[in-house]
Amino acid sequence: MHTMWKGTISFGLVNIPVKLHAATENKDVRLRQLHKKCQSPIKYEKVCPVCEEEVGTDDIVKAYEYAKNKFVMLTEEEIAELQEEQTEKAVEIVDFVQLKEIDPIYFEKSYYLSPNEGGGKAYTLLREALEETGKIGVAKMMIRSKEQLAAIRVYENTLVMETIHYPDEVRNVQDVPNVPEQAETPQKELDTAKMLIDQLTSEFDPEKYKDNYRTALLELIEEKKNQDETTTAKEKPVQTNVTNLMEALEASLDKAQKTKPQPKEKATAPKKTTATAKKTTKPKAATPKKKQTRKKA
Repeated sequence: MHTMWKGTISFGLVNIPVKLHAATENKDVRLRQLHKKCQSPIKYEKVCPVCEEEVGTDDIVKAYEYAKNKFVMLTEEEIAELQEEQTEKAVEIVDFVQLKEIDPIYFEKSYYLSPNEGGGKAYTLLREALEETGKIGVAKMMIRSKEQLAAIRVYENTLVMETIHYPDEVRNVQDVPNVPEQAETPQKELDTAKMLIDQLTSEFDPEKYKDNYRTALLELIEEKKNQDETTTAKEKPVQTNVTNLMEALEASLDKAQKTKPQPKEKATAPKKTTATAKKTTKPKAATPKKKQTRKKA
């Protein structure tokens, strides 16, 4: 069983090293949401509505909204410091009470407690003391970044810790709408209702209660799977501009060929050379004419 937390339980001068394990698990059948058009799973992204860009984990900070769009920012260091101060404290049992004194509305989640190394004797001591007195311990502890109120009791030879809500976390029952006021109920109707309750009264056996909806849903899913009524999500199309190294090299080669000088530019060089040649032949032609003139003289 996975260990969620390690610490100590203390009552008086007794310290019990313990491990915390989740006592319950959620068996809900989780259904994914697909795009009806292509049967691809819907992706949920964190997007800033102002910048209109996706925000990564490193770009997110925590803050408390004390008024509409008014925030007090808190750094991770400040939060960690407060949590560390509370985490260093042991699970301290502050009171012992009767279980029936706590209304079930206060109970939140159940955890098994097992003794850590060297804590077996003290663990047994607390368990037997609770069994013989018929009481439970009310304790405070830090779990999952929250200071919790908890009830420690015995369940089938094992210590169980039940996290319970603080009073200000339980909504005021007076705020429930449309609750009828006390009214006189005909005695005959009341007697009939009590008779029906007597007929349906039995000892509580949790094994006889089943989640019929979950069972039916799993059967439907299995039936559809056996009849090949399934679908496969389409893969995200890969960008065609550069998919691998070879295509990148080919794209670079094509680009280089397009920017390479055209043959027409090479033809301009001989024209310049010809023009230069014509300029140089003119003085050469003039020289022989002078020599011929001298001979005639």
